[in-house]
Amino acid sequence: MPKQKKISLAILDMYENAPNEGMRCIRAIVQELSDFVDWQEFDVRYKNEVPNKKFDIYISTGGPGSPFDGEGKEWEKKYFDLVDTIWAHNQNGNKSKKYLFAICHSFQLLGRHFDLGNICQRRSNAFGVFPVHRTEIAKQDHFFHSLPDPYYVVDSRDWQMIEPNYEKMKALGASILAIEKKREHVELERAVMALKLSNEMYMTQFHPEADAEGMLRHFANPERRNKIISSHGDWKLEDMIRSLSDPLKIPLTHKEIIPSFLRSAINAIKMN
Repeated sequence: MPKQKKISLAILDMYENAPNEGMRCIRAIVQELSDFVDWQEFDVRYKNEVPNKKFDIYISTGGPGSPFDGEGKEWEKKYFDLVDTIWAHNQNGNKSKKYLFAICHSFQLLGRHFDLGNICQRRSNAFGVFPVHRTEIAKQDHFFHSLPDPYYVVDSRDWQMIEPNYEKMKALGASILAIEKKREHVELERAVMALKLSNEMYMTQFHPEADAEGMLRHFANPERRNKIISSHGDWKLEDMIRSLSDPLKIPLTHKEIIPSFLRSAINAIKMN
């Protein structure tokens, strides 16, 4: 019996050569599925490497800086051309679909590209472990329905999406799946934290790939540690660290979202 051909997966590295834990986490998740998947990395922003449309699955990572930094640059044009190609492929009645999961910086880029809302700079950096809330639609979603409300995520951002463009979302068939935690004493609009663009394309502002190992390394950094303590107190840092070992918090988010998305995509592709 001939050996079944593996599914092709592209990791789009958006970190622009900055130190990060995201790539390690994504590699580890993908490696768990290596019996079914062949994968390749592309350094999009630093080396201007953008994959072609031959891949079955794409994971587009987080990264530093403004989501407007790439305006007019070749890599951004090629990146958006790829996104449009994936979208058109899925909308044009092709039986075998292509799948995309976009994280943090990539979430903001897709928000810009599809005009999904106001992509703007936050008043202050968000970094740490935070609760987010599911929408009613998320409670029926294939990858989010099993998560509690709220569930806990690793968040690291200077930019955000607020003021959703509901008219554009309706035209695309997109749905909001999560919003930022409610802040009782802050009169600011809560940011969108997760979106379903289509059955094949998902995007999260937070880092579902993040694990305890990477976050503990972040917290061990004196500058980050002191910033959290000065802004929120020792108790907040201790609470974040506890969230990393609580199986119903960060480990649950890490286990549920991207692995479930990838397994579902693999199964759908194998059936076609």
